[in-house]
Amino acid sequence: MDLFKGKQGGFNIISNKNQVHGGYGAGMIDLSNVSSVIVSEEEAVIDIGALHAKSAVEKGIKFSMNKEDVPNGKRYWLVWVATDMGEKGAYYAGVTACEMLVDREARRGWKILADHVNKMDYAMKRRFILDGMSEKEKQNLRELLETHKPELWENSPDELKEKLT
Repeated sequence: MDLFKGKQGGFNIISNKNQVHGGYGAGMIDLSNVSSVIVSEEEAVIDIGALHAKSAVEKGIKFSMNKEDVPNGKRYWLVWVATDMGEKGAYYAGVTACEMLVDREARRGWKILADHVNKMDYAMKRRFILDGMSEKEKQNLRELLETHKPELWENSPDELKEKLT
């Protein structure tokens, strides 16, 4: 079953920086330069639905905070990717990964929502956290980031490239 058939999208660049000076909208989080990627042992796919916990992997799944509730779960990673502009142009500025287990047949899953929110925040704060990912999962993520927009990969910090090799 190909969950991602027809779901390939681009990175979510909604608008330029919003210039909010207090009042309505003050304190809002700007997600215009944040995208989500779902990574497994088989592939890495951009899935913007994950920004609202509605990725192809998450749809129709009842999530629990107890890993034991999903003994036959398949491991996926929700990877937050933040982009920014530098002297050389756009680059991948923050990349963080959150683990989740999904058993499609049982329609059950495991994830820690607080971890997903914190990792999104860390990506927006220009951190690279990819702990726990297998070499194959890292390779799939790297291939996606390299091929989606080669110039972003080329302009990205060496720290990211080293973490994905």
